[in-house]
Amino acid sequence: MQVEWYGQSAFRLDDGERTVFIDPFGDISKMGRSEITFEYPLISGVRPDLALITHEHFDHNAVEVLDGDPVVLRSTAGRLSSPIGEVLAVASEHDEHAGTERGPNTIFVFELDGLRLAHFGDFGQSSLREEQAEAIGTVDIVIAPAGGGPTIGAEGVVAIVERLRPRWLVPMHYRTRRVSFLEPLDGLLELLPGAHMLDGPSFDTSALPDGDGPLLVVPAAP
Repeated sequence: MQVEWYGQSAFRLDDGERTVFIDPFGDISKMGRSEITFEYPLISGVRPDLALITHEHFDHNAVEVLDGDPVVLRSTAGRLSSPIGEVLAVASEHDEHAGTERGPNTIFVFELDGLRLAHFGDFGQSSLREEQAEAIGTVDIVIAPAGGGPTIGAEGVVAIVERLRPRWLVPMHYRTRRVSFLEPLDGLLELLPGAHMLDGPSFDTSALPDGDGPLLVVPAAP
């Protein structure tokens, strides 16, 4: 499976026949907030079969930037049919106060190219509840926010991977040279040493090594 990080929480996943895009963002400059830097390249030229929206914030729900006519699954919960088969949508929250501050968030879990993946969106709970972990089950890849602030940070991510024990952890939603308002990845790199650092924003899962426990895989910021 090919995985490409477009910045923030936006990912394209492709098994050679089907394409999934998660959390597309639009032109963030329209925010009009000079104190926030968001300079990831605009998303273009992507024609997915399926688009997943983990929550309805403008830097995660810009379906209009995608080409074609993808099936769109928006922040929800349940077992959902899709062009790639069943998608499990696990209800969660964007904050530590039952979603009363930043609203709901969906953890999307699905299988592509023989691998089971969980994308955590803007997960902001203080911890993963037992019933959520049981619903997610066994996964090969966890993609989770790591920049703190409105989401979990390094310690929260480590708690998730210790509970789920995926083969690979891919961090997202943290400070890079493109964004100014989140924490950098330093804390996670200290807690999970031996990270597999990539030269570009995309990779093929067939080329990833297996670590002793969950391996931190860090794509370069686009």
